[in-house]
Amino acid sequence: MQGTSVRDMQVSDLPSVMVIERSSFTSPWSEDSVLSDLYSGQSMTRVALINESIAGYFIARQVIDEGQLLDIAVKPEYRQQGIAELLMQDLISGLRMKLVVKLFLEVRANNVAAIRLYEKFGFNTISTRKNYYKNPIEDAYIMMVELK
Repeated sequence: MQGTSVRDMQVSDLPSVMVIERSSFTSPWSEDSVLSDLYSGQSMTRVALINESIAGYFIARQVIDEGQLLDIAVKPEYRQQGIAELLMQDLISGLRMKLVVKLFLEVRANNVAAIRLYEKFGFNTISTRKNYYKNPIEDAYIMMVELK
């Protein structure tokens, strides 16, 4: 998509990120949680921009040679336009450069769109966490991809 880029998240991005977070999840992260990862040396926090407006973001963490996608969301009006794919490409590329060999994530069992996205990037479901999510109560699939 023309005019689209990805860059590191900045503190000044927090208001826009929180609007997207709250519009995307029934149990959104708090501002303090996002800030904690923003300042963590183990986290990757990136935003996707369309013409300098924040369209989406992800938060991931690296521990030694494994990564975990903690949070990814796209502004509702920009969904189904390739923003999540752009963010996933950026995440995987960044983790490969850091020599991460496996990437994990959790996803609601009924989030078909997200599961399809992850499968497109080679993720497979490796287990299920029963009743992991609240509001509403739902299972989580744990998915993993090897980054080679």
